[in-house]
Amino acid sequence: MIVEEPVADRFVEALAARAARVRVGNGLDSGIDMGPAVDAAQLTTDLQYIDIGRAEGTLVCGGRTLKDGERAHGHFVEPTVFDHVRPATRIAQEEIFGPVVSVIRVKGFEEAMAAANGVKFGLSSSIFTADPAQLFRFVDHIETGIVHVNSGTPGGEAQMPFGGMKGTGVGPREQGETALEFFTEVKAVYVDYTGQARKGSLY
Repeated sequence: MIVEEPVADRFVEALAARAARVRVGNGLDSGIDMGPAVDAAQLTTDLQYIDIGRAEGTLVCGGRTLKDGERAHGHFVEPTVFDHVRPATRIAQEEIFGPVVSVIRVKGFEEAMAAANGVKFGLSSSIFTADPAQLFRFVDHIETGIVHVNSGTPGGEAQMPFGGMKGTGVGPREQGETALEFFTEVKAVYVDYTGQARKGSLY
């Protein structure tokens, strides 16, 4: 998350409070907000990145495995928030696929855009602003295949193209009309129906 300095302290405080309220457990149980890592290997990866984060930022909350009660039989880790993370660090640049969020503080819009585009991935992004000029500049210049305005990055609609740019983008988009191309293999077939020997390479 890239946050402007004037609101960063309040934002991190609210984020940490929300992370503390996340109910972690069996995703099939009612009242649970977040399930486990997909397997032991992913839990190990999550914990390795949390260790890396301790050296690259300030741990605000979380970061521990959860092994109490029924959670002793799964791969659970607390929602984890790091603050004062620099854009070039690993926890800001690499995909963790775990409940770890890094807060990058910036002085203004230009620095925020540089940080947002300064990664090799580009699936989804969002901006929260009441400034229409910044909103449309973000939409024009952000290097992601999906853009949300004043809403979070998860979610989409089946009729809208789904896919990313840069290291996230391979070929056409899924979903929507573009899905026809995504799920189609094109095959070129040449048939000589004249019954005569070909005298050239053109049909």
